[in-house]
Amino acid sequence: MCDPALCALPAGRRDLVNVSAEYRRILLKLSGEALAGDKRYGFDPDTLRAITDNVIDALDMGIQVGIVIGGGNIFRGMDAGITNDRVTADNMGMLATVINALALKGSLERQGRQSKVFSAVDMPKVAQTFVASTAIDYLESSGAVIFAGGTGCPFFTTDTSAALRALEIRADVLIKATKVNGVYDKDPVKHPDAIFYPELDYDQVLSMNLRVMDATAISLCRDNDLIVRVINIKDPENLKGVLSGKPVGSIVKPRRDM
Repeated sequence: MCDPALCALPAGRRDLVNVSAEYRRILLKLSGEALAGDKRYGFDPDTLRAITDNVIDALDMGIQVGIVIGGGNIFRGMDAGITNDRVTADNMGMLATVINALALKGSLERQGRQSKVFSAVDMPKVAQTFVASTAIDYLESSGAVIFAGGTGCPFFTTDTSAALRALEIRADVLIKATKVNGVYDKDPVKHPDAIFYPELDYDQVLSMNLRVMDATAISLCRDNDLIVRVINIKDPENLKGVLSGKPVGSIVKPRRDM
């Protein structure tokens, strides 16, 4: 007789429950640009579906998934040339993350998966106001949780928001999804001779000024021993590989563990 939890999974995905998960609860950091695919702005439906499939793979492995999403596919802050005021630009960026969070929620719902959007910016008609204990309860009982609105304050990036939310929900790892295969000394798209780093500690990232995450985010991770994994989200096998314990992408962790 089929186990009820196994039978509840969509056909063709039941093998995932046999995969030994490396982590129990994760925080996945997605850039807004990731939702645009090869476009410069907006949404690419195929890319959004592919990212949703990655999240569903993790859920089917029994992993609790928190997600922080950026807003760069809609608004790039002061780089957009709209305002010279940092506070105004950051507020616009935080609102852009809410749009992206709702898009990701909608994509999950189209595939029959529950999720809830928590916003650091109060907008109760659109999303639930973020409370860490409530988010944890939802992670443990239902589906994916999507965190929008950054930290709710200007001058902090969504990288910092991801580190903060990962700590608040007591995630086992922060997984940063990018368009390259991990951490390099320079942009490998522009520089074919870029050096790949499979393993680093936090101080190396800071001292070498590597663009893994901003310094505030890395410092938060370092001070709380939060492991960071950096993967290429464009490969549909990468997230599942990391969660299965495979050496995918780059890892940033405490020096004593290296």
